[in-house]
Amino acid sequence: MSNNTNFEHIPQEKFRFVQMDAQLHDKRLETKSRSFFQDALLRFSKNKSSVVAAWILAFLILFSLISPLLSPYSINDKDKLYINYPSYVPSIAKLHIGIMDGAKVHSSQNETSMNYWKGIAQETGMEPVLGVVKENVTTVKYRGQMVERKTYDLYVNRYYELGIVYRVFSYAEFQKIQDWQNETGIQVIYPYVDPADIGGSTDTPNIWYQVDGSGSAVLDADGNLQPVYCTKKSIEGAEYNSLRIAGDDGSYIYSAKKSGSVQARVCYYNYYQYLNGHEPSYVFGTTSMGQDLFAAVGVGARFSLIFALLVSAINLTIGAIYGAIQGYYGGRIDLFMDRISDILSGLPFVVVITLFQLHLAQKWGVVPSLLFAFVLTGWIGMAALTRKQFYRFKGQEFVMAARTLGASDARLMFKHIFPNAIGTIITSCALVIPSVIRSETTISYLGIVDLSAFAGTTIGTLLSQGNAAVTSAPHTLLWPSIFLSLLMISFNLFGNGLRDAFNPTTRGEDD
Repeated sequence: MSNNTNFEHIPQEKFRFVQMDAQLHDKRLETKSRSFFQDALLRFSKNKSSVVAAWILAFLILFSLISPLLSPYSINDKDKLYINYPSYVPSIAKLHIGIMDGAKVHSSQNETSMNYWKGIAQETGMEPVLGVVKENVTTVKYRGQMVERKTYDLYVNRYYELGIVYRVFSYAEFQKIQDWQNETGIQVIYPYVDPADIGGSTDTPNIWYQVDGSGSAVLDADGNLQPVYCTKKSIEGAEYNSLRIAGDDGSYIYSAKKSGSVQARVCYYNYYQYLNGHEPSYVFGTTSMGQDLFAAVGVGARFSLIFALLVSAINLTIGAIYGAIQGYYGGRIDLFMDRISDILSGLPFVVVITLFQLHLAQKWGVVPSLLFAFVLTGWIGMAALTRKQFYRFKGQEFVMAARTLGASDARLMFKHIFPNAIGTIITSCALVIPSVIRSETTISYLGIVDLSAFAGTTIGTLLSQGNAAVTSAPHTLLWPSIFLSLLMISFNLFGNGLRDAFNPTTRGEDD
């Protein structure tokens, strides 16, 4: 009670002015203002999965651009013998670490096969057998007795296993190869073998040793292969003045006459170097067409991405304008335009693609007719989405205020309403791109459209080729599948991040 009494009679001298001369103002905001896109970028960066997807997309796009440049081969380089071969890089293969060594497991190799691999290694100096995976012992009945038979599962370098092949050359080309041998010290041409001298019924170019009637090697007393190189000067095709194999005293011939040309046995690995100037090097392996799969995936992905971006841009432009008119004016205009969309949306996409390829591809070309087929109905979804957004925003107060101030219809549509719908539209566009890629890949995979003549190859074509060889060469299906899967997943995660970043209704929730 006493305290209350003291406060009722406060002397005047107890009061004083805190500020006499200073002027009070609101404090200035120290933070920088952010634009709509800066704010969207900040929100996007907080979505970790979308950021990772964006980096993966950037890597895939970069891969599609530079892989054809990094590869020593173009998409038109096709080797007729290196078909569906596994990945092989000589510098890495020499490290013997089990990757990119061009190897494949050959099962159930018997003694005859072992002598065959031994013959290739002894003649060319290239050891095809990198290791024995497994040794199998089976007991079989032979001439009334039970005997043990050994077979082997071998890890074999497919690029070396090709060994020697027959080739027919003109006399000039044969001499040119000899000159190259003398210059590089790499032997391409090997002594000729007359099939009649082998002893068996085989005419295999890698059989340079004596075999019996069953095709088994006839070994000497020390268990060595017995060479049967031809020395018949009467069948010699052209003079040979280049490298000779060890043990050649000058009597072996290196070619045979062949209708105005010469036939020779050549080591294909070295012959490849003669033709291309380098050893075979395929990071992803080869396709069923003998193409470098590393370059083929990049070329196919490049076409798919460019085509999808072009289709999406055209569909976005047409759909945004069409949907904006529908949503803004409504009424009979909307009803009439909506019926047109309904009619077009009823056309089966595959039927449209097929008809266009049958009737328009010859006149316009494969790609223009394919583009027209995608655009014919592809804009309908974008138009419907834009129409919904315009119906959502055209009755808002800021639009009514702008109309009251005299804004034209075009300004209201594309200056006031459209920017507010841009988040949903951009998100939809980001999801349209993988949809186009998936559709283009599907029709290429099914063989409805052949884009190889224009693009060289496509992801769908590579998948189709890989599917046919998946049991013997799984890598041909593996790499295109990985690329397509990463592309689809990344685009979807990226699109989800854009939706959250550009959608104005979620702004401020994380601040």
